[in-house]
Order: sequence, then C-alpha cells, then structure tokens
Amino acid sequence: MKSVLFCTIVLNLLIISSASVPLQSCSNGDRISSCKDIKKYWPNSSSKNYNIVYEGEIRNVYCNMEELCGSGGGWTRLAYLDMTDSTQNCPPGFRLYQSGGVRACGRATSSGGRLSGSCTSVQFPSNGISYSQVCGRVVGYQYALPDAVYPGDYSGETYGSVIRPTYNDINSYYVDGVSITRGSPRQHVWTLMAGPSDNFIHVSVDGRYHCPCSQGSPQNSTLQSFIGNDYFCESGNPSTDGSVQYILYSSDPLWDGKGCGSLEGVCCAAPGLPWFNKMLNTTTTDYLELRVCADQGTQDEDVPVSYYELYVK
Repeated sequence: MKSVLFCTIVLNLLIISSASVPLQSCSNGDRISSCKDIKKYWPNSSSKNYNIVYEGEIRNVYCNMEELCGSGGGWTRLAYLDMTDSTQNCPPGFRLYQSGGVRACGRATSSGGRLSGSCTSVQFPSNGISYSQVCGRVVGYQYALPDAVYPGDYSGETYGSVIRPTYNDINSYYVDGVSITRGSPRQHVWTLMAGPSDNFIHVSVDGRYHCPCSQGSPQNSTLQSFIGNDYFCESGNPSTDGSVQYILYSSDPLWDGKGCGSLEGVCCAAPGLPWFNKMLNTTTTDYLELRVCADQGTQDEDVPVSYYELYVK
C-alpha cells in the first residue's frame, strides 16, 4: 500500500501537531505523503515535526521548510545525529570516541594493520517517501593516518601499478572516510574522504596518500568512476613537517571548508560545502546507508562522525 494521506485528514493532523498554517488549493482527493506535499499545500509551514501516514500508520517526521541545496523547502529528514548532545548515542555497532570535548562515532574495533579494512554501517528507511534528490551534511574527524582513496597495497609500488580489488568495489572499504549510498545493490550518493595532512607532502611518496583534490596528489587520476565528482575531502592534521600522531584530531572538523591548509585550496572550495546535493535522475523510495570505512585496522586509521543530517525530496 502506498503512502496515502488525504487533505482533510492532514489538516487535522497538522492541527494536532500545533502547525497553524493556511490551506492552499488542497482537495480531499489529493494525497499527502511527504514534507514536499505539506509545503505545496501549506506554503507557510515552518520547519518542525509533522505527522504523515504510511501503510495505515501515523509517522512523525521532521520537515525542513527552508531552502537547502539551492532548492526550496519541503525536505524530509531521514537521518540525524548530533553527538554534541550528551543524550544522543552512537548507532548500534559504532564505537564511541571522546577527546578534546568531541564525541564521535567510528568503526567497530578491528585488529590488523595494512589491508585489514572494514566498514561500520547504519541504514535509514525512507518509509515509502518517493524522492529524486538527496541533500545532507556530515561532520567527521581524522584519527591517525587515513589516506583518502589510495588504490595500492603500500608495498612501494609505482603509483597506479597496483589497484586492490576492494578499491573499485562500492560494497567494500573503498575509502578512508564515509560512504553514503542508497538501496540494494548499493548506488553511490556521496563520499566524504579524509587525507593524512593538509600542509605537507612527502616528496618520496609523491603525494600519493593525499586527497584527490589536494595540490600535487595523483589520486585524481585513479579516482573510482562511481564516485566521479561527488565527493568532499579534507584533512584534520595541521602538521607542517609530515609528522602524524595516533590521536583524534579534534581541533579541525572535516568537510566544513574551514581550517584548511596550504594543500587544500581546491578541496575547501568545493561547491556547496558543507552541504552535498545529489540529483538522482530517477525517483526512488530506496533507504539511505551511511558507512564509516577504512582499509586498515582501527589502530592505524579511522574517520569517526559526530554529526549528520540527511534529507530527501
């Protein structure tokens, strides 16, 4: 059964939800199934929680009625986490980091070093809401030494001569960072990468471990086709001498376009930062999935997240 709520019912639910808004061109036969529909018929609606009905059940959803990602209001929020709120906890399976006043959610502990990667995942159902675009933002932090989307096996090979099978597999740990996908089989929405440093390149390794958008990095030449231009990348390590500490770099949140070093000019000028916007060129009811991934064990690298909000329309 499709998500159906007729205008006369919606008006009552909106009153119950303390949303005092005028009705605009809505007849009893019109179906109200998302925040976009509420915005259409009640254009003066404010951003808040509303009730909609799906498969006979009333569901409470948060609607953002302001402009996001260059598009007017009517966005339905599928996912939200704010670890600055001490009452919120990490999703099941994620590991809590606490350092420098930051609380963040990273991968479950994994042993082993190089090439012992993993992902930890959480899914967000759409509850039958149809959408054709995704708008969201994520805040993460660098732990130790992530290397964005380096494709090799760390054996000193010529860059690009070795491409690990997991590198081009969207179902695997293809990134040191966050993967956002939709549905099954997974389809790419956005990737948020973490590089090792925002100020220093080791000449001996030709910048190979740095963000694809960083000055002097060759990673753009091997960037996965399923990612394309749909990514952000930053580092939280301000070192100017190449040093790395096995800590959570809590003073510089990632993917906000701020605190950028000398190598990150292009990265930090990415359109839309801190918001990403993905136009799907189709309409779907797929669930969204957020994975925190890395291709080495958690003692070597991780990119825990402290905040995310994901909207669809």
